[in-house]
Amino acid sequence: MAFFAKGRIFAAAIVATLALATGAEAAASCGKNGAGFDAWKKDFAAEAQANGVGQKGLSALAGATYATRTISADRAIHKAFSGSVEAFMQRRGASAIISRGRALKKANAAMFANIERTYGVPPGVLLAIWGMETGFGASMGNQNTVSAILTLAYDCRRPDYFKPHAIAALKLVDSGALSASSVGAMHGEIGHTQFLPGNVMKYGVGSRNLRDRNTALASTANYLKAHGWHAGASYEANMGAIAGWNSASVYQQAIARIGEAIDAN
Repeated sequence: MAFFAKGRIFAAAIVATLALATGAEAAASCGKNGAGFDAWKKDFAAEAQANGVGQKGLSALAGATYATRTISADRAIHKAFSGSVEAFMQRRGASAIISRGRALKKANAAMFANIERTYGVPPGVLLAIWGMETGFGASMGNQNTVSAILTLAYDCRRPDYFKPHAIAALKLVDSGALSASSVGAMHGEIGHTQFLPGNVMKYGVGSRNLRDRNTALASTANYLKAHGWHAGASYEANMGAIAGWNSASVYQQAIARIGEAIDAN
């Protein structure tokens, strides 16, 4: 994602524009450290309320804290997807994911068959994502979800991307699918397969409680179907749907290889 700095020639115009900003409009500001986070939250509360967030969500917003660990993880994210596909797969334990994935596919054959009938998505790709994201639920994260996603919405790096996810997180608190104390991954991802809050709202099925294994896997299948997964087609033909899940090429190729290996067994 590209970001563009304003030239000095526009400085006066920017100052004038900011001076006119009031209420929900002031929430468009951002910060590079935690110094302005509490003030930003107050402005963002107006934006959240205007977008349908209720009292529970607003209370969670008020209690959120600046997530320093999230910012540190975000600044280093490019390192996670560096190198060759082979190196990436080795780092992420692809062989173990394949082995465990095959065993889980057999042990949960009825569940995976039902998901495939409903969404047209085979077990392999779901198990590959599940294993890659959380080690089949063993490591779903310990970062406060609301604080993480609000910190990223406030941070100047890409606030426009994370603000809708922040609104969604607060709405999930309103609905009971999340709480103010819910924890997940560093970027606010939730549950067994690590959905961002906005994607939980769009593609989550049933209770939308993605800490429930069955709900998470069905929701992941629903996501892939919505992003163009073609039932019965090859992994090569379905790379576009996998790309919708994660934009990193090494990740996409790894998921395809692992999924094919699981499905072949």
